[in-house]
Amino acid sequence: MSSSVRTRFAPSPTGFLHIGGARTALFSWAYARRHGGKFVLRIEDTDVARSTPEAVQAILDGMAWLDLAHDEGPFYQMQRMDRYKAVIQEMLAAGTAYLCYTTPEELEAIREAQRARGEKPRYDGRWRPEAGKVLPEVPAGVAPVVRFRNPVEGVVAWDDLVKGHIEIANAELDDLVIARPDGTPTYNFCVVVDDWDMGITQVIRGDDHVNNTPRQINILRALGGTVPQYAHLSMILGDDGTKLSKRHGAVSVMQYKDEGFLPEAVINYLARLGWSHGDDEVFSREQFVAWFDLDHITPSAAQFNTEKLKWLNAHYIKLTEPAELAADVAQRLAARGIALEGGPDLATVVALYRERVSTLVELADAVAPFYARPVVDEALATQHLTAVAGEALAALASRLETVEWEKAALSAAIKEVCAEKGLKMPQVAIPLRVKLLGVPQTPSIDAVLEALGRERVLARLG
Repeated sequence: MSSSVRTRFAPSPTGFLHIGGARTALFSWAYARRHGGKFVLRIEDTDVARSTPEAVQAILDGMAWLDLAHDEGPFYQMQRMDRYKAVIQEMLAAGTAYLCYTTPEELEAIREAQRARGEKPRYDGRWRPEAGKVLPEVPAGVAPVVRFRNPVEGVVAWDDLVKGHIEIANAELDDLVIARPDGTPTYNFCVVVDDWDMGITQVIRGDDHVNNTPRQINILRALGGTVPQYAHLSMILGDDGTKLSKRHGAVSVMQYKDEGFLPEAVINYLARLGWSHGDDEVFSREQFVAWFDLDHITPSAAQFNTEKLKWLNAHYIKLTEPAELAADVAQRLAARGIALEGGPDLATVVALYRERVSTLVELADAVAPFYARPVVDEALATQHLTAVAGEALAALASRLETVEWEKAALSAAIKEVCAEKGLKMPQVAIPLRVKLLGVPQTPSIDAVLEALGRERVLARLG
């Protein structure tokens, strides 16, 4: 494949960048990278009523967080209106488009009659110019739409790179409106002109666009453009096997950041949603680009699995340097009003917990008690902070005032108290954890003591 490969991601800014859109962006980006081509970002903002600057920014933020850098763009359709209108005028002059004065009320009446006859409701072509046909008289005061003069014979066919050969009879397609009464072009028309002007060679998008494809191919051919290859990705199902909803995954990509997922984990997970490379589950972005092709995308629906994403995230957290994790956790703690000043080194504490959590939120939860003294749950206190445990912790506190503050000496001090009181290690270590951090389970208790520091330990045992 030559470097002439050009892919695009073309979201509509009517909402956030969700998992389905992010996967489309990833596959389009990876295909361009794999073949040394260009990845174009295009914002399809012609739906003025629903498109917002905030949604545009949400898309750009999501792309930046996932590090899916575009080579060209972002291009905005609303800034290309003159180009679309010029092409429409060329089509009207060439006879590949025509003015239609059918009103919305007339169109609905036509369709109602068709439905009553058991026919497929569609525009009946009354304003379509044909040889020898007498068109109706132009009605006064009616602003026309512009319709594409779709071929009436033959089929429109393409070899979809995911779904295989698809063909639709032209007789099934009516004449599409390509410009509204106010002159603004419609979505399907803008897409065609954009892909043509931008030299897009592979269109990778969701399979909800399959029905648009034959119309877009016909318009492109009418313009004399080269038809790109199409690859329609199947939908993503939620954890429960139903269509992805806001309850499971159809949320902003940035929500995954808020929930403590690393972009590397999300990228790795998205790559496996409908594509595979043998049995490989964990791989870097670079490996993905080197392996990626369209031949191994499954045409069947992919299923979102939150637990699998968490498993991957835990893997990437373990691989991330404690200092890098600490930078993120520090922001999360600050948002909770927890100050780090005077506390233990955050990277040191993070290193104790990074192999025990699956998200950065869990990591922040785990390290927070090192900086803000927890309120011990009453049930935990009743269970673990007994009179016997209290005597042991008092004896330990006395030793900890003078012991060398390093793990070996701290561990020896705990063992000495166990021997002196005739207790097993858990009978001292668990109450100690509850007293210091408010939880019965932590990493090695000597490492916890060392990280927490003498002053805080003694203050909390006091």
